[in-house]
Amino acid sequence: MSEIPKLKELSFLVYGLGLTGLSVVKFFKKNNIKNFKVWDDGQKKLLKNYRTTNLINTLEQVDYVVLAPGISFIKNKNLIKYKNKIITDIDLFYLINRNIKSIVITGTNGKSTTCKIIEHLLKKNKLNCFLGGNIGTPILDFNKSKKNYIIIEASSFQLFHSKFIRPDFAFFLNFRNDHLDWHGSKSNYFKSKLKIFHLQSKKQFAFINKKFKKNFFKNKFLSRLITSKQREYKKIKIKIDNDYLTSKINDENMSYVYTFAKLLKISDKSFISSMKSFKGLPHRFEILYKKNNITFINDSKATSFAATEIALSSIKNIYWILGGLPKKNDKINLTTYKKNIIKCYLIGKNISFFEKKVKGKINYSITRNLKNSIVKISKDIKLKKLSNKYLLFSPAAASFDQFINFEKRGEEFKRLCKTYARKFI
Repeated sequence: MSEIPKLKELSFLVYGLGLTGLSVVKFFKKNNIKNFKVWDDGQKKLLKNYRTTNLINTLEQVDYVVLAPGISFIKNKNLIKYKNKIITDIDLFYLINRNIKSIVITGTNGKSTTCKIIEHLLKKNKLNCFLGGNIGTPILDFNKSKKNYIIIEASSFQLFHSKFIRPDFAFFLNFRNDHLDWHGSKSNYFKSKLKIFHLQSKKQFAFINKKFKKNFFKNKFLSRLITSKQREYKKIKIKIDNDYLTSKINDENMSYVYTFAKLLKISDKSFISSMKSFKGLPHRFEILYKKNNITFINDSKATSFAATEIALSSIKNIYWILGGLPKKNDKINLTTYKKNIIKCYLIGKNISFFEKKVKGKINYSITRNLKNSIVKISKDIKLKKLSNKYLLFSPAAASFDQFINFEKRGEEFKRLCKTYARKFI
């Protein structure tokens, strides 16, 4: 039964008019939900007819504030006062879609890739699905044609305000320090991730890391707790002919996907066949090409050291490009990985920060930008006679000091690799 009539009785403020906020407005218009206003500090002319003229009064009067995921809550006094009214677009989705099987995936690293792998698995096994959320397609863009499953990538920003999210299958992949500037503390960040399980019933499933089960889940949630079948997956892994998926960097998340496949009664044969044709996402440990025993890897999505250390632990003989805008309270500890790194190349406008982290621990050069780094590596890499070498761009930092986003940064890296590839001969 549709909940649209109930929503029509309520009032809303759409706070933030980026991709998500505009999709909420589109949803309201499509469903003839008229009692809403909009607010965005930077979009003065956008949706002028709906824009509130008094933000404080509107926050006081509306039933719900639909907040865009990127807007900082901790630093906004107006929003803190009305935190009990704040919901997200994912909450709206759950309010009107009670009977659709949903899969919600969160975690510090690997969310997008895991979402795409599950989407690929379902489609290959003739199960219709829609993928949306933090991955780029707003969940309210969902077309109500028949779908077996809805896959949602949920960020900690969205989960922090969640009041109605209730997935049939909830995945908490991993947890490392990140987004502390937004959440204010590691504890707040972790609690936001746990909200993925709060409203689950006994018939629903919680996929969790083994180390969380004892300390955080016992007698806390109703859902059935499932840990990944890592040992079983290792036996299957050797039969998957896909260099990207069988690299060490994907082992943990692939074990979750395999466990989910078994729950859906997808056979090992079908699982192996499905995984052979999967292609990785751009800028996430993206293997560009191999040349003269040199593998070029674009890992521009690694915007924290927690993301980069996965790459550093997965390969050896690394020529590593590092640098950018460091995350708040990000800790770079190379003790475990320094044996895998031949040399590091520092780029960006925060050279001194990164130099302090690598000095005295690994060999490094200050190259300041991607072009200089690739040219320097092309010379250095010839000095070591090794069977396999890796040119790894995994910056462990945000891109905003030199690029508008990690995608543009990754595209520039790919362009430069192609331009200067001849120097590696």
